[in-house]
Amino acid sequence: MKPSDIIEDIISSGLRGKGGGGFVTGHKWKKAANAPTDDLGTRYIMVNGDEGNPASYMDRSVMEGCPHQVIEGLIIGAYAIQATEGIIYTRSDYSIAVKRLNMALEQARERGLLGKNIGGTDFSFDIYVHEGMEAFIGGESTALMASVEGKRPFPKAQPPHSTEKGLWGKPTLLNNAETWATVSAILKKGASWYSSMGNDNAKGTKVWALSGNIKYNGLMEFDMSTTFREVIEDVCGGISKKKEL
Repeated sequence: MKPSDIIEDIISSGLRGKGGGGFVTGHKWKKAANAPTDDLGTRYIMVNGDEGNPASYMDRSVMEGCPHQVIEGLIIGAYAIQATEGIIYTRSDYSIAVKRLNMALEQARERGLLGKNIGGTDFSFDIYVHEGMEAFIGGESTALMASVEGKRPFPKAQPPHSTEKGLWGKPTLLNNAETWATVSAILKKGASWYSSMGNDNAKGTKVWALSGNIKYNGLMEFDMSTTFREVIEDVCGGISKKKEL
């Protein structure tokens, strides 16, 4: 597939970012791909694996349990926008995720999936893991980019957006770990497969970290058309201690 074909497939799937903003993923990719670059064509691509919200561990679990799937999605995205370097940004206290990601990256290099002239093509790309500070604000997009640049992780006003001017002033595409882990399945099974789930406003599925005053908690994946009442009453066993929702 050509890079532009991959982007069109992601747009057709209806995939949205699974972090906070819920932006249409393919449109974000297209902006990064079309952004002006320097003479070397420098573009960066990133995984946001920093969850600062209490009891939120979707991305951590994906990185721990499916590191290759996250990396595969990132490689596909890098080819689609012709990125030159990838960065997986995560928290330093996610020690298991960091270890498994680094092992998976080394295995990918050994198999020629990262590095120079991937698959005998003229596309070269590599990824490294950056361990950020254990701070809530560290997961905000401009704050985490500042951290990678060696600055204090403080957010800054946008525009310009990171797809135009991100890391070191270069076009930078950022999605969270769960979003990247979804990409390869869409390309394998087709955009229509993914868009057949969910509703008109949000296609596909979403992993939720469920906790609090419910009978059954944990990580669960739901079709995006599922209501909160269905999640709480049908799956989580309802509110405990007979309290009303």
